[in-house]
Amino acid sequence: MTAYEIARERYAALGTDTEKVLDKLQDFHLSMHCWQADDVAGFESTGDLTGGIQATGNYPGKARNIDELRSDILKAKSLIPGTHRLNLHEIYGEFGGKKVDRDEVGAEHFQGWIDWGRENGTPLDFNSTSFSHPKSGNLSLSHPDKGIRDFWVEHTKRCRDIADAMGKAQNDPCIMNVWVHDGCKDMSVNHYMYRAYLKESLDRIFEEKKGYMKDCIEGKVFGIGLESFTVGSHDFYTGYAAANGKIPTIDTGHYHPTESPADKVSALLQFVPELMLHVSRPVRWDSDHVTLMDDPTLELFAEIVRAGAMERVHYGLDYFDGAINRIGAYVIGSRAAQKCMLRAMLEPVGIIRDYELAGRTCEVLTYLEEAKTMPWGAVYDEFCTRNDVPVGTGFLKEISSYEKEVTSKR
Repeated sequence: MTAYEIARERYAALGTDTEKVLDKLQDFHLSMHCWQADDVAGFESTGDLTGGIQATGNYPGKARNIDELRSDILKAKSLIPGTHRLNLHEIYGEFGGKKVDRDEVGAEHFQGWIDWGRENGTPLDFNSTSFSHPKSGNLSLSHPDKGIRDFWVEHTKRCRDIADAMGKAQNDPCIMNVWVHDGCKDMSVNHYMYRAYLKESLDRIFEEKKGYMKDCIEGKVFGIGLESFTVGSHDFYTGYAAANGKIPTIDTGHYHPTESPADKVSALLQFVPELMLHVSRPVRWDSDHVTLMDDPTLELFAEIVRAGAMERVHYGLDYFDGAINRIGAYVIGSRAAQKCMLRAMLEPVGIIRDYELAGRTCEVLTYLEEAKTMPWGAVYDEFCTRNDVPVGTGFLKEISSYEKEVTSKR
């Protein structure tokens, strides 16, 4: 018997059909983040990032233009089983060397990406970009200056237009995320005012209904250089999303280290239609390390499956590590997210749930512990084999060859 056949029998004894799980995993689509390949530089300018965003590391070979970025993404996708999406920030448009300000951007600047996505079977998601701009400063949509607020409102409206065009072209809703870094580095007594301005700006942005995109709003504890106060806190966006039918984004790096992002799944889904994930690995806080199969990520995906909410969650990755091979970072992080989802789907949750309701905690703990050492790895290897991608560490050879032939020559 093969390792997979043994695993299939062992899981069947617990009431889990691995063939059904593999079918579901095939429909589990990650939204890969374009900014891992170039350290969030984008193609709008050659200046440094500002406004609470930074990537660390200087590993050689980062993408310098759109062609190199697309090549790197396709290489990474070829080593990740399944089919996946691509998440773009507005600064990754094709501007043709011309100055196109953020309040002037249009769908025409992303037609190349739309065509590329169609050609490569890769639906697109989108993000507005409020950082790294002369008008970003510490505040954007919550700025006391109406002219600056108007600028960013117009930018975000145009991003929604772009997302809608993407969704229409791919016949699949484009998931658009709004995150602004707005906050104060030191003490502030104007919290209510800033949040009133942010609410007003969001109301204006979302005034027009769109048919081919979905709106997400993302909170944060604090930003780099804005440690004392965050306008768009989790409480603010939770309330706004619940009141307006928007999708909250759970970024796993944006919470206090003692908080559990996993616990928010069952709480938020009582009041909002869907959730968006930005999965990364915070080391002490929002450091955006490469996603691994760690306890918080395992628990996050387990909570989604236990809640029966797989179809109500959108799965995006959000890390940018310039300290290691960037293609390797894509593959490691994407595979780790898939493994976490696979583990969650293989869990004999029906049996465990019945024991819990019967008050039999001993059996609950027994099955939860047993699930940890079940042969899930053999099931993932089978998934890789069926998708014709390298099993185990086999992708390292491909990455090394690509580095030697492509990225080392940049």
